[in-house]
Amino acid sequence: MNCDKNTMLLYAVTDRRWTGGRTLYEDVEKALSGGVTALQLREKDLPYDDFLKEAREISALCKRYGVPFIINDNVEIAYAVKADGIHVGQSDMECRKVREALGEQVILGVSAGTREQAIAAVNAGADYLGVGAVFQTGTKNDADFVSFDALKSITSAVSVPVCAIGGITADNMVKLQGSGIDGVALVSAIFAADEITKTCQELLNTSKRLFSK
Repeated sequence: MNCDKNTMLLYAVTDRRWTGGRTLYEDVEKALSGGVTALQLREKDLPYDDFLKEAREISALCKRYGVPFIINDNVEIAYAVKADGIHVGQSDMECRKVREALGEQVILGVSAGTREQAIAAVNAGADYLGVGAVFQTGTKNDADFVSFDALKSITSAVSVPVCAIGGITADNMVKLQGSGIDGVALVSAIFAADEITKTCQELLNTSKRLFSK
């Protein structure tokens, strides 16, 4: 297994819509200094050359903090910058093909919304699962809802780390306690915060209290 359960405690997923007058690099550094345990660079609309430049810069930043750097969906970018990992959805490149392209040492994360999808992903080589949306979210409008019982069914069916995603905040995180997850993946709860570093410190403490085993 390439992925430790503690890596899932506070998994930050970038969203440049919240940067305002700042750069994404600045916001990522604030999140890293606040204690995020994994960082996923998610860029759906950035031109390739810009994405590549940004990925190289943020990869170096994550290495400085000793935090796994994960690329969302783009195998070519992940290979070019020697990212620590890649995350793919159900409609993205097939899991086995991603593993073949990037090798055994790369962390491979897969989105799953059902027990069947989760088991299939693990059998195909997934090192961790991102499961959601567990709450209503404005980040991904087409996300299917995953109930607490469904989440618990998934965590009980697989041995790899599982992080919940979708509409999670400091206030509702406690509702996921007892589901068997190893941590949470957050977007706006981190990058829309007024004080990103302080917010991450508080979120990490909450996640450790609720989900550390």
